[in-house]
Amino acid sequence: MSEFLNQYHLTGLAIGLATFLIIGMFHPLVIKAEYHLGTRCWWAFLLAGVLLIVASMLVDGIALQAVLGVTAFSCFWSILEVFQQQERVYKGWFPRNPRRRYPWDDEIVTGDEKNRDSE
Repeated sequence: MSEFLNQYHLTGLAIGLATFLIIGMFHPLVIKAEYHLGTRCWWAFLLAGVLLIVASMLVDGIALQAVLGVTAFSCFWSILEVFQQQERVYKGWFPRNPRRRYPWDDEIVTGDEKNRDSE
């Protein structure tokens, strides 16, 4: 397969397509991870990213190295995104998991706190 890609100079396009698909795959993955596990899943993204970087340094072939590297840094970016996803849930943009407790569940809602969101 790599001979075909190299022969027709398609390696860059294949890496670009793989990058597009990887980033597209991580969007729903972050949403599902935050819904089911909350922000405590950030360490799994960190571990996966580190393992993928090590794998990227150990394999031969520039295309595979690039795809593993892109996936690794998508994992690292997902650490930030999982915390931002929790903020989106707090704002009501995404559904909250009724079986989970959120950090803001312990807040006592008073009239002043209700009005802070409308300001």
